[in-house]
Amino acid sequence: MGVMKLAHRYLSLLKKSLLDELYIENEARLVYLVLCFLNSEVPDGDTLRNIARSRPDILDNLRRSRTGERPGAGDVWHVDKAGGSMNLRNVLSFYHTMVGQQGLDNIHALLDAISADHVRGDLLEAGVWRGGATIFMRGYLAAHDIPDRRVWVADSFAGIPKPSLPQDGGLDLSADVLPVVAIPRDEVEDLFQRYDLLDDRVRFLEGWFKDTLPKAPIEQLALLRLDGDLYESTMDSLVPLYPKLSPGGFVIVDDYHDIPSCKLAVDEYRAQHGITAPMTRASVGAVYWRKP
Repeated sequence: MGVMKLAHRYLSLLKKSLLDELYIENEARLVYLVLCFLNSEVPDGDTLRNIARSRPDILDNLRRSRTGERPGAGDVWHVDKAGGSMNLRNVLSFYHTMVGQQGLDNIHALLDAISADHVRGDLLEAGVWRGGATIFMRGYLAAHDIPDRRVWVADSFAGIPKPSLPQDGGLDLSADVLPVVAIPRDEVEDLFQRYDLLDDRVRFLEGWFKDTLPKAPIEQLALLRLDGDLYESTMDSLVPLYPKLSPGGFVIVDDYHDIPSCKLAVDEYRAQHGITAPMTRASVGAVYWRKP
């Protein structure tokens, strides 16, 4: 088997692991147990043993969270006694990345293009959650034995900041509202370590983007992935980092079609700097474009 084919198989397996597809039945069992608890029902042993056959609805819902149709949608479950929909996202999000299959495939394709065209620069994600997308970036470098790029992991590791600008319209996605988004740095580092991908080519930028990104010791970027959600966080990333993006490099914006204030920041920045490069959908909510 050729080296390229082995690299592809490794990266395919890495995606499955990051999306928790390998043990998704165990995740379904946990969901089933939580739903039983919330509905004051006694779990059925046969259902637990044969969860895929007994509760295909749970498996289908979980898989929709990973396909890119709507990442995270499978974390909302209907609880009969609560009389409506209960968001269990803060309890039952076990995967290592929220970007979904389409998001990882998009990163993979853009890294292939960067490598094929010899675009210079490092790889960075601003807003990493558990670090899955950056773990995939580092895995790509390992799979293809690329020694001259680094992966920058930029996050507050304390969640999304509370909105402070009128453009965000009171959109509060902070840890007070969504504690699941506040993943401590040591947990992200531990996950890199478990994938055997933590080394001196993985650089952490801890803090609010407005404080860390302008002074980050980054010379060039080939791939810039933004997942800050808010207008403020998106602009705090674009302003210092887009000028460092090499010609031929790519920028991905995760929430362009999902969060209006994020879209506003991107549209304003592109207009202010005369950026007319066409945007392409990376997934349901995300877009990317290539710097001329």
